[in-house]
Amino acid sequence: MNTVAVVTGACRNLGLALVQGLAQRLDAGSVVYLTGRDPERVQAAQAEVQAAPAEVRGAVVDVSDAVAVARFAALLTEQHGGVDIVFANHYARVQPDDDPAAVVDYYVAVNNLGTTNVLREFAPRLRDGGRLLVVASRAGRLRVLAPVLHDRFDAPQSLDEVDDAVCTWRDAVRAGRAAGQAWPAWINIPSKIGQVAAVRVLARQRRAEDQRRGILIAAVCPGLIDTGASRAWLDMADAQSPAQAAAGLLDLALDPAPDPGLYGELISFGRVLAWR
Repeated sequence: MNTVAVVTGACRNLGLALVQGLAQRLDAGSVVYLTGRDPERVQAAQAEVQAAPAEVRGAVVDVSDAVAVARFAALLTEQHGGVDIVFANHYARVQPDDDPAAVVDYYVAVNNLGTTNVLREFAPRLRDGGRLLVVASRAGRLRVLAPVLHDRFDAPQSLDEVDDAVCTWRDAVRAGRAAGQAWPAWINIPSKIGQVAAVRVLARQRRAEDQRRGILIAAVCPGLIDTGASRAWLDMADAQSPAQAAAGLLDLALDPAPDPGLYGELISFGRVLAWR
């Protein structure tokens, strides 16, 4: 059976490197879907992919649109019978001079609601041995959030409840109330925690059956990457290139027998990062 892989947010940087790496490592007859929301950028990114055994197909998918994600996932099921590897890598950028209240709606729609849209639609379509990996960061842990806020992301029992928690925070940012409620000023932190919380909730619901079928669902931290999204915020002296960062994630996705202890966790370079 040939492999079917999907990478969201794949038009540049890590996403494009993941597509290239999958195309190179998978066998002929496999298909890698390079997805993004802008048709011109999807087409341009597809043209950058070097010749490889697996076929790369461009697909326009706006992850913030739940209907569009459902339609795309159903199409892949119709064409291939399911999917084997999904990297949820999409993200909306935020810069230091952005007003959080002005950008938080779109930021959450892509980074958080987009992630839960992907989880809802693709987890049920994973074939045996499948991999569903959400690209997050070290900031996606409760330890970087004020303790008074921990239950917002630790208590949810469903993806809908995670969405509710994220949207409650979003609304506080939009209304200028976030600082008074102990939320951090950098909106990346609650957003990443929301992504990891969503993975943890889904994993709790599916753990027994997924582990029986050899499926891995996890959040992954690729480490510091030198991109336009991070240069304005962080020192890039020790940063990886997108291709370097992709290598470890590809190793995990293509490992036929990953450590069961990684399931449902935030993973960085093969090691679990503690949630609390």
